[in-house]
Amino acid sequence: MRCLFRKITDLWSLIVGFFITGKYFCSPQLTVHYPRATVEPEAAESFRGPIELVGLPKKPDTPKCISCMICVMACPSKCISIRKSPAPKISAEEEKAFAEAEARGETVKRPTAPKNPSLWHYDYTLCSLCGCCVEACPVKSIKFSNDMYLAGTRREDFHQDLLARLSRLARLAAKKSADANQQPASEA
Repeated sequence: MRCLFRKITDLWSLIVGFFITGKYFCSPQLTVHYPRATVEPEAAESFRGPIELVGLPKKPDTPKCISCMICVMACPSKCISIRKSPAPKISAEEEKAFAEAEARGETVKRPTAPKNPSLWHYDYTLCSLCGCCVEACPVKSIKFSNDMYLAGTRREDFHQDLLARLSRLARLAAKKSADANQQPASEA
């Protein structure tokens, strides 16, 4: 009796497997044959590619990054390196004026270092795409890119300066919006 029940169970699982296979066999193909066809940009929105910096809303070529270094500490792969912008140099005359004002009891606001980074280096060859840096960023200045066609022939092609990439992407977006604004005027 036990043997008969086992054979019926095995047969049922075989029938269910055939139905699942038949359903997907008759559905349209989902594979994209890359050189002949590409994926639509809407499908790339869910792709998690290498990280990139987010620009300020009014100045897209300036990063939102405040050089807090939390992303560097959160990265388990140690693929991010950031250098803070240096404080402005104060001349001897300005330093003397600050000292005299402080001696008189006035509150003096000395120039401080800007919060923007001077270097933002990213090594994609080491990155595991874990997302720890994206989650740890307090100002949400890092996001995953949708660049699914990133390719290179050398390892150095994947060592990226994200500040230069941000300014390049901002220029491309500005050019694209300028071209879109000019096109309807030429058609009229």
